[in-house]
Amino acid sequence: MAFPTKLDDDQLLVERKLSARVLTLNRPKQLNALSYYMVSRLLEIFIDDERNSDVKLVIVKGNGRAFCAGGDVAAVARDSRARDWRLGAKFFDTEYKLNYLMATYSKPQVSILNGIVMGGGAGASIHGRFRVVTENTVFAMPETALGLFPDVGASYFLSRLAGFLGEYVGLTGARLDGAEMLACGLATHFVPSSASDECAPAEMDVINKCFSGKTVEEILSSLEMEAMSKADNWISATLQTLKKASPTSLKVFLRLIREGRLLGVGQCLVCEYRIVCHILRGHHSKDFFEGCRAILIDKDRKPRWWEPSKLELISDSDVEHYFCKVDAEGWEDLELPKRFNNLPLYAISKL
Repeated sequence: MAFPTKLDDDQLLVERKLSARVLTLNRPKQLNALSYYMVSRLLEIFIDDERNSDVKLVIVKGNGRAFCAGGDVAAVARDSRARDWRLGAKFFDTEYKLNYLMATYSKPQVSILNGIVMGGGAGASIHGRFRVVTENTVFAMPETALGLFPDVGASYFLSRLAGFLGEYVGLTGARLDGAEMLACGLATHFVPSSASDECAPAEMDVINKCFSGKTVEEILSSLEMEAMSKADNWISATLQTLKKASPTSLKVFLRLIREGRLLGVGQCLVCEYRIVCHILRGHHSKDFFEGCRAILIDKDRKPRWWEPSKLELISDSDVEHYFCKVDAEGWEDLELPKRFNNLPLYAISKL
């Protein structure tokens, strides 16, 4: 992981306005993608401000047309492959600790989600107490197309959505607008207030019917049956998206979100950290590195191979590998930040 430089200071703008801490993600050319410096600095500030009685709330926003398009996973992939996978693990270790602290924070966090909110950007906002969206907001968790999986606590917050919307959003990377985020609970407020709060993601009946399947294969089969019975471009597009995604990512995330429904946010993040470390090591599959090449580096959007290439080639025992502790010298499970005994009820409910 690159050492911080003076230029890194500009990636996160830190202000005090009366009793509010205002944090602005400031990499607009990179759509405010989170660097290691940014997640480290955010973690440091959140820890310090929780102890500071003069700070009553924390506001997080982004500069430019994005709140945050995610973690800088292209840099993580480059460092992990060229140097040492533990460098990538260090990034996720820090990011997940930040996610846990945000989820259990004793002071209100207000996230202004004006623009793109994806991946790590969701982790830096959805866990907070208040999430304010606008008509410009676009939310997605597109990691299965990268050979990764929806992480940053997504196995917690997506699994709490109504019905099987979480499976749909996580497996397909489907985009939601601000009104849809408000309707399903990912957002708490919409500005301007003239927007309707009655909008909901399209085809919820089909989503609940198809994405309730026990396996990815069952989900695909159910969608194919729906496609045959009705001419619907949305169903066809959903099928194509799933078929283009990493088969390993799909199977790992489906198990993860199902288990996440019964876990606290900390347990979800510990599990996610095991999975991401296995992915970075690349012993079972190198999908993440090929996905980064195709989507983020060369941008041809055509992964040359997924490994394994088909769902039927991935057994339950193959998926189980990702949920086990990593057998590597010096590796340890994610150690979560210690929390106070006097947390507010909304934070305690997530533990």
